[in-house]
Amino acid sequence: MHPFFKDRLRLALYLSSWIVVGLALAGLLFWIRGTPIPSAMALMVPLALLYGVICLSALWVARGLPLQSASPIRLLAGWITAALQASAVWVILGVPWVLWLSKMGVIAAQRSEIIAGSAAFLALGIPLYFGSLVVHYLLLTFEASREAERTMLESQVSAREAEVRALRAQLNPHFLFNSLNSINSLVGTDPEGARRMCESLGDFLRRTLALGSRDAVSLQEELSLLDRYFAIERVRFGQRLHVEQYVEAGAERCLVPPLLLQPLVENAIKHGIAERIEGGTVKVAATVEGGALRLSVENDVDEDAIRRPGEGVGLQNVRRRLDALAARDARLDTYRENGHFRVTLSMPARMAAPAEEAAHVR
Repeated sequence: MHPFFKDRLRLALYLSSWIVVGLALAGLLFWIRGTPIPSAMALMVPLALLYGVICLSALWVARGLPLQSASPIRLLAGWITAALQASAVWVILGVPWVLWLSKMGVIAAQRSEIIAGSAAFLALGIPLYFGSLVVHYLLLTFEASREAERTMLESQVSAREAEVRALRAQLNPHFLFNSLNSINSLVGTDPEGARRMCESLGDFLRRTLALGSRDAVSLQEELSLLDRYFAIERVRFGQRLHVEQYVEAGAERCLVPPLLLQPLVENAIKHGIAERIEGGTVKVAATVEGGALRLSVENDVDEDAIRRPGEGVGLQNVRRRLDALAARDARLDTYRENGHFRVTLSMPARMAAPAEEAAHVR
């Protein structure tokens, strides 16, 4: 289908331009022959609109003769051939209209004048068709530009989705590696603890598979998964690990990317609690302020420990996921002072619908 028929505004503008051409030809007829303006308009405006419809064929000529690949000789030959054919069709279809107007007394036209006029229209149709070709080449260029932009956006979205999936896939192996090392260390010294850790690990992985396949989960579901993670780590650290949680009323309904907090908490335990002989406390807080959900994960750190350059895998993963999700309004900041390390994450507060929450409650 011709693009003009898909957009009424474009079609109206196109036909309006041919009406202008018809009015110009009517004025020319009045100036040359003195034909009254109403009669000249009755003759020329319909003929111009007719040629405008014929010139829609320029679209297929422009497609068949692309400027980028066709040779100049082929282009010129194709354009002239198409223009002559269109002009000939215009004359063939226009002569009956002229004869009918002459019969009805709208215009006075002799046979010789009709023949001369047909020759004039045949010649006039060539530059007019070339003008239509220019319009259609511009139209194809515009359509190709839009299609290229759409393809680029689709590829960007696909690339970001693939990156998000890859980042999600990194979470379980990274955590699983650490958990298996912990189980291995417990097998000889605490077989019962190793068994409990295996059970908790299986339950945790089942939950990550269920949540990780979704684009967004409620904070309540994310915190529930976090409780299972803490259960695993308590087997490993015992009384050395303390957990404090504060969730403001209503914040638990906010939507967040799945598996967002677990890598931050894992980072807090690995680089904070595990390095302190006496252990420490991990604090998780969630509040809603000014339409933004603010999450924080804070842990004790050993001030005498050698500081490692860069960030842990958990922080890097979360940053990259936010970038991949194009979360322009999301922000992640880190602070370290007075023996504490805190990660704060801010993002727009999007509430899960009650029906949606109920559907995912197990």
